[in-house]
Amino acid sequence: MKHRDHGKHRKPDARSRVGEQPDPEASVNSIFGVAPVIEALRSEKRRIERVLIAEGSRESRIAEVIEACKARGIPFSSVPARELAAAVPHEARHQGVVAFVSAGAYSDADGILDNSARPELLLLLDGIEDPRNLGAIIRTAECAGADGVFIPERRAVGLTGTVAKSSAGALEHMPVAKVGNLNRFIEELKSRNIWVVGAAGEAQLDYVDWDWTQPTALVLGAEGSGLHRLVAENCDALVKIPMYGKIDSLNVSVAAGVILFEARRQRSS
Repeated sequence: MKHRDHGKHRKPDARSRVGEQPDPEASVNSIFGVAPVIEALRSEKRRIERVLIAEGSRESRIAEVIEACKARGIPFSSVPARELAAAVPHEARHQGVVAFVSAGAYSDADGILDNSARPELLLLLDGIEDPRNLGAIIRTAECAGADGVFIPERRAVGLTGTVAKSSAGALEHMPVAKVGNLNRFIEELKSRNIWVVGAAGEAQLDYVDWDWTQPTALVLGAEGSGLHRLVAENCDALVKIPMYGKIDSLNVSVAAGVILFEARRQRSS
């Protein structure tokens, strides 16, 4: 692998919280009822994405649910009871608590990096909260031959049922890993001689002008907010996709396809 020489090998440089609306399709990946949720949290055999608790719930064991969430570092929040009702099968008794379970197995971040046998093409997602967007991005990454997708532990959607459905089967083939802190992970990538390139509308460098034949991790932000400030500052370079119409941005999954397939084109040629 090339060393990350800041003069010789690089192109010119350019310079909330998770939405708590339950996913109607997520009921097939949810556990509801106080006792089942507590046991799932205690057993640690399942990957719990988040827990919703009904506002004003009088169940005596809700405190146990909260303590178990804190012990495992699982996000939880209080929401109106009607939101819980929308997240479980019709007329099911949720008892004021619903836990959402991952619809797919996560990969180990270091394992993805260590097992790559060719120049890395990685995808980092900074705060993607729409499960359909995440599923479409995973599908695009798999079709483009990316080596792995990395998402943050918090302020981002996990592998829900809707993500699995939107990926059209790609989730079964594309490694997806969670990282605790995206900025620290970016520093780790740099230490492994992997360039980190963020996509931002305000960038001066066109995406086709970056040398994608180098080991590179593409960072995409959420629609609307884009990359977080520190994430953008930690990138080696920022690139943009030029817009020619009246709308000034693409859907994030479409942007992923445009850039990843440019990377594939460069590598193929």
